[in-house]
Amino acid sequence: MIQEINPMGTAHNLKDWKEKRMVDTWQIFKIIAEFVEGFERMSKTGPCVSIFGSARAKAGQPYYELGVEISRKLGEHGYGVITGGGPGIMEAGNKGAFESGATSVGLNIKLPFEQHHNPYIDSAHNINFDYFFVRKVMFVKYAQGFVVLPGGFGTLDEMFEALTLIQTHKIRKFPIIVVGRKYWSGLFEWIETTLISEGYISPTDRELITLVDTAEEVCEFIDNFYNKNILQPNF
Repeated sequence: MIQEINPMGTAHNLKDWKEKRMVDTWQIFKIIAEFVEGFERMSKTGPCVSIFGSARAKAGQPYYELGVEISRKLGEHGYGVITGGGPGIMEAGNKGAFESGATSVGLNIKLPFEQHHNPYIDSAHNINFDYFFVRKVMFVKYAQGFVVLPGGFGTLDEMFEALTLIQTHKIRKFPIIVVGRKYWSGLFEWIETTLISEGYISPTDRELITLVDTAEEVCEFIDNFYNKNILQPNF
C-alpha cells in the first residue's frame, strides 16, 4: 500500500531543505567577507599572544588579576595581546595590554548571552565575528603563543584545536602555556595516565604544552622560544 505524503510532512521538509541550500550558497560570501576583514585588520597588529580563559571570572579574583599581570608583562616584553574581546579573563588580558601601552585586540563573537566587548580594546582592533570558525582562525594565524588560564568548554576547544594543528603539522610549533597547576592538574594527569599510557597520543605530544603558575614563567618561556625562532604569522 502506498502511503499518502502529508503535505506538511516529508514533502514540506524537503522544500524547506532546498530553500535552505540556496541560502547556504549565498552565505559563503558573508563568510569570505569575515575572513577578508579579519586578515586585513589583524595583519597590522604586530607580534601578539592570544590569552584565553573564562568569561565568568570577576575583577579581584585571583585568576582575573593574574591575567592582568601576565598581559601587562607581555606588553612590557614587546607583545600585543589578543583575546575574545569579552568579559572575565578576556577583559583581564585586554586590561593588562592597555595598561602597558601594548596592542590590545578583541575578537568579539555575537552570542545570545555572556558576550559584550570590554572597554580595554583598542578601537582599531575591536573586530566582530558571526562565525566561531573564522574567529578561531584569527586567534591561531596571528598569535605567537597561546596563554590558557582557567576556563570552560570554549577555552578547552581553543587550546586543543591549536594542539591538534601543531601535532598534525598544519601549523608550525609555537608556545602553548597553561597557567594554574591547581586548576589544570587533573587534566594533565589524565593526559599522562590515559592518553599517553593507552597510546592515543605520543609521549612527545605532551611536550607541546607547558604548565606554569606565574606571569614571570610565561614571559620567560615565550622569550626563550623566540630567541631561537622567528616571529611570523603561523600560516
